[in-house]
Amino acid sequence: MTSNGWLQIILLFAVVILTAIPLGRYMARVYAGERTFLSAVLGPVERLLYGAAGVDPRNEQGWLGYTLAMLLFNGLGVLLLFALLRFQGLLPWNPQGFSGLSADLAFNTAVSFVTNTNWQSYAGEATMSNFSQMVGLTVQNFLSAATGLALAIALVRGFARSNAKAVGNFFVDMTRSTLYILLPLALVTAVALIAMGMPQTLDGQVAATTLDGAQQTIAVGPVASQIAIKQLGTNGGGFFNANAAHPFENPTALTNMLQVWQMLVISVAIVFAFGQLVGDKRQGHALLAAMLILLVSGVAIAYWAEAAGTPTLMAAGLDPAGGNMEGKEVRFGLGLSALWAAVTTGLSTGSVNAMHGSFTPIGGLVPLVLIKLGEILPGGVGSGLYGMLVMAIIAVFVAGLMVGRTPEYLGKKIEAREVKMAILAVLILPLAVLGFSGVSAVLPDALAGVGNAGPHGLSEILYAYASGAGNNGSAFASLSANTPWYNTTIGFAMLLGRFAYIVPMMAIAGSLAAKTRLAASSGTFPTHGPLFVGLLIGVILILGGLQFFPAFALGPIAEQVQMLAGKTF
Repeated sequence: MTSNGWLQIILLFAVVILTAIPLGRYMARVYAGERTFLSAVLGPVERLLYGAAGVDPRNEQGWLGYTLAMLLFNGLGVLLLFALLRFQGLLPWNPQGFSGLSADLAFNTAVSFVTNTNWQSYAGEATMSNFSQMVGLTVQNFLSAATGLALAIALVRGFARSNAKAVGNFFVDMTRSTLYILLPLALVTAVALIAMGMPQTLDGQVAATTLDGAQQTIAVGPVASQIAIKQLGTNGGGFFNANAAHPFENPTALTNMLQVWQMLVISVAIVFAFGQLVGDKRQGHALLAAMLILLVSGVAIAYWAEAAGTPTLMAAGLDPAGGNMEGKEVRFGLGLSALWAAVTTGLSTGSVNAMHGSFTPIGGLVPLVLIKLGEILPGGVGSGLYGMLVMAIIAVFVAGLMVGRTPEYLGKKIEAREVKMAILAVLILPLAVLGFSGVSAVLPDALAGVGNAGPHGLSEILYAYASGAGNNGSAFASLSANTPWYNTTIGFAMLLGRFAYIVPMMAIAGSLAAKTRLAASSGTFPTHGPLFVGLLIGVILILGGLQFFPAFALGPIAEQVQMLAGKTF
C-alpha cells in the first residue's frame, strides 16, 4: 500500500460526499413535487408523458397497487427486450451483421438489464448491434435505475407519512427519477467522457495499423452514452467484454475516477434525501456512516491483500514489493483496482476495471462478502437505501428485545408484521445463492463450465449466483456461464433477488404509512447516534456472516490457507 494510493481513495470519497449533499437536497425537492431549476424545461415534457400514458399524477396508489404497477411495467420490459434480442439480426443499426441471440442468452440478458443486474454472458462488441446496445440495453439502464429510486421513495414515504393509505404513484416517481435525475446527469457525464477520449459513434469498427505494420480491426460504437448511465444507474453492463479495463471504455486515470464517482454519487445522495424527506437529517447521516465504515473497511482489506502479494510470486522473485498485479490494470495500480472492486460490489454496479478472479483469495473475498451483505454499502440507486432500511428495522427490533419494549423507528412502531416481512426479504439472497450454488456444485453440466479446480472453482460458482441474486453483474470471469444451465438459473436468481425482495419491502411501506407517526419520548431508542450505527453494522455483519460463512470457509478462506502453505491447483 502507498500513500499516493490512499490519497486518491480519500480524495474520491471526499468529492463524492461534497457533491452528494446538494444533489440529495435536489432529489428531495423532486420527489416532494416541488419546483426545481429544471422545472421550466422538463415540466412540459413531464406533463406530456403523463398525458400520453394516461397517468393522473394526483392519483396515488396503495402499496399493492404500486407494487403491481411496478411488476407489470418491468414484466413488459423483459418481454420487449427478449424479443428485440431474439430478432436483432432483422433490426437496423447492425453494421457487423450480428444475428439474434439464442433463447437462453436472450432470456438471461433481458432479465439481467431489467433487474438492474447487467450480468453479461457474452462479449458486447462481438454479440450486440448498436441498435440493441442503445434501444435495448441503454434504455433499460435508465428504467431499471428509475425503478429502484421509485421503490426507495415509496418506502421513505411509509416512514414520513401518518395514517396514510397511499405511498405514491409508481409512474410519476419513475418518470421524475428519469427526467430530473438520471437523464441530466447522464447527458453531462457522457459529454465529459467523450471529451476524455471515449468513443461515441454509430460505426461498428475502425481499422488501425499496428507498430509492426499489421492491420487490426477495432470495435467501436455508442460507448460513452451507455457508460454514463451504466455507472450512474449502478447498472454495470459494459459495451466491451473487458468492461472498464478496456481502453475505449476507460481511457485515462481521470475517466477512472469519474466513473467511480458516478457509481457512488446518486446512491449516497439519496441517503441525504432520505434524511430531508423524513424531517431529520441525522437519520440519513447515521445510515451513511454505517455504509461508509463497512465500505472503506472493504477497500482497506482488499488493498492490503493485493499489496501483500502471494508466497508463490515471492518465492519466484517476481517483484514481491509490487504486490499481486495479475489481472490488474497497470495504468491505475492496486489502490484504484481495490477501490473499484469494493465500490462496484458495495453498490450493485458490477462493472470492473480488474478481474476479481485474479485477486488473492482474501482480496477476492471482499467483493464476494460485500455482495452477500445485501449490496447496501451504499447499494444500488434506490435499492441500497431500501435494503439498508430493512436492516435498520431488524436492528431496532433487536434493540427492542434488549430493553423489553416495542421498538420504534422514525416515530413508527415496528411490530410483528414489519419484522416478518423484513426477515422474509433478507432470506431471499441466501435462498437463491446457496440453493443454486449447491446444485451447480454437483451437476456435471454446471461443473463443466468451472475454469479452476479446488476452492477457487467453488468461489466462481458462489460469486456467479451471488452476483445474479444480488443484482450486481460482476463475475470471477473464469466461469463459462454462457450455457443453458447458467443462463437460465442465474436469470431466475436475478428475478428472485430483485422482485421477491421488493414485494415484502413494499408491504412494509404500506403498513408503516398507515400507522400514526409518534413523537419521540424519553424511552425512545435514538437511531441517529453512534450506538445505533454500531448496532446496525453488527446486524449486517451477523446476518451476512452466519448465512454465508460456511460457503466462505469452503471457498476463499480455504484457498487462502492453502496459498500460504504454497499449494496451487
